[in-house]
Amino acid sequence: MTVPLTFLVASPHLRGSAFEGAVILLLEHDGSGAMGLLVNAPLTQSVAELLPDAPTTGAGTAWAGGPVEPGVGWCLYREALNLPGEVRLAPGLYVTSSLDVLHAVMASDQPYMLLLGYSGWSAGQLTEEAREGTWLWVEQDMPELIWDVPVGERWQAALDRLGVNPGTIMPGGAQA
Repeated sequence: MTVPLTFLVASPHLRGSAFEGAVILLLEHDGSGAMGLLVNAPLTQSVAELLPDAPTTGAGTAWAGGPVEPGVGWCLYREALNLPGEVRLAPGLYVTSSLDVLHAVMASDQPYMLLLGYSGWSAGQLTEEAREGTWLWVEQDMPELIWDVPVGERWQAALDRLGVNPGTIMPGGAQA
């Protein structure tokens, strides 16, 4: 059984914040905290500029994965290479932080995203932010939001998957 991917979609009320319009692929969420990768924040640097000695077949833009540890790289990619250090998230979506796997992915000429840093929350923080209405949760069985939707359209596409019009979202989240 495949576990659905969870995307965090920034509330439209985050205007002016670092996470305005953000779509984050949630990688982990448990009692100790949460972490995820922004999937719609391209950088001005290219992969070739960041890794001049790496294979750069099909290399494009590098991405900001989030503000935490921007010196740590993550790679999202489509097809398994059956190497140590790769993690299957869903059919057609793998992640690694291994430089060896990244180089193999780059040499394989498959679609990938090189992301720098990650988005992180302390214990209970993400749950509280969701309760306050900061994040909307979108679950998807397949990663087409990453591979098939242009970067500038991902936030709206994620909201469309929920059937939500951003103009109807009230600040403050659900209150009982």
